[in-house]
Amino acid sequence: MRFSIFAALTLTSSIFAGAQQLPYTELTKTDIEQLADFSNAERIWGKGVEAVIEDAYRLCFKTVIIDGRLMNLRVPFAENHERDSLVEGGWEFLGKGKSDSAALWPVIEDAFKSKDFVDYIEMLKNGREQVIIFDIAGRKWSVSQDIFDIARMKAGSYHGLPHRPYVLTRGNGVEASDIYNYLYCIAWTGMDCSGFVWHTLSYAANRAGVNLGANLRRALGVPRGVDPSYFAGTAFYNSRSREILAVDDTIKNLKPADILLFRAVDGSMAHSAIIQSIDFSNGIIRYLQNTDEAPLAERGVHESFIYFNPKRVSLSLKDASLEWTQKRFSPFPGEKASAFSDDGQRYRAYGGGRVVRLRAMSSIIAKLQ
Repeated sequence: MRFSIFAALTLTSSIFAGAQQLPYTELTKTDIEQLADFSNAERIWGKGVEAVIEDAYRLCFKTVIIDGRLMNLRVPFAENHERDSLVEGGWEFLGKGKSDSAALWPVIEDAFKSKDFVDYIEMLKNGREQVIIFDIAGRKWSVSQDIFDIARMKAGSYHGLPHRPYVLTRGNGVEASDIYNYLYCIAWTGMDCSGFVWHTLSYAANRAGVNLGANLRRALGVPRGVDPSYFAGTAFYNSRSREILAVDDTIKNLKPADILLFRAVDGSMAHSAIIQSIDFSNGIIRYLQNTDEAPLAERGVHESFIYFNPKRVSLSLKDASLEWTQKRFSPFPGEKASAFSDDGQRYRAYGGGRVVRLRAMSSIIAKLQ
């Protein structure tokens, strides 16, 4: 099994076989300059905050070749305590789900070098129908080729548990979704929703020469010597801190870097996303998020859209006439489906979501502009 990893934007070029690094391809200086120019977010988004948010988003992706297959990987979603209700002791993902992409990718690369991952890839191409059983608490996987287990999965009778997801595979080789499953269940690596929002905001602040974590340490209630990102959760974005500005969620009031908050059944805010751009001429809001309630190919960090009539910018995001394109599915096929078919339904649920703005971002955005 061979694989190469190179950031689609930073253009590292190498193949790893186990721990050994081998030459892969040669790019001329002109090639690199042309690719860098093509991938420059400013080419599409200009020089403002939209381009900087896009850069932060792109850092959550890597182009890889695994076992001869080219695929684009995204930073997985991280759940710390939403699947461990049946497990004594529970678990915590790397960095409690708050690590940024720069910290996560080296850990992912190390996971790809492990013998366990090599065995996992070999199993995926053995040509047999089988059920993979992931033991998240134990950080291990096993395989069942029992005809009844396979038949139940095909019939939609799912016997997995939150901490033991079942995945049906046909042994035809590795896909990006298989890599996601391994990183999520075995490597315990990824960002949670608010971790991605913080990654994006702090990246934008750094581009403006501002250390967002240091500036907000007191507002976040961060003890000395502790990473501020651990405290920048969805609860903080929904707090009464003077650093959080409530925004009327009518379309005309929205700005890039605004935070979308989605409620849980108890009325608290359970999910957050960030607006990247608002195209008032064509009626498109592009927002970015990290969640696993998405199509298999989009689990993890992904872009989402809201379409609106450009002549009706006084509509609230809660208005049912808006088209939210992001569909919602169970994280693993067969698990209990999401209660909502799309993000619009979720935003309108339980009294409706809200939009907030980080006070500190005003001066940061002004610098970036």
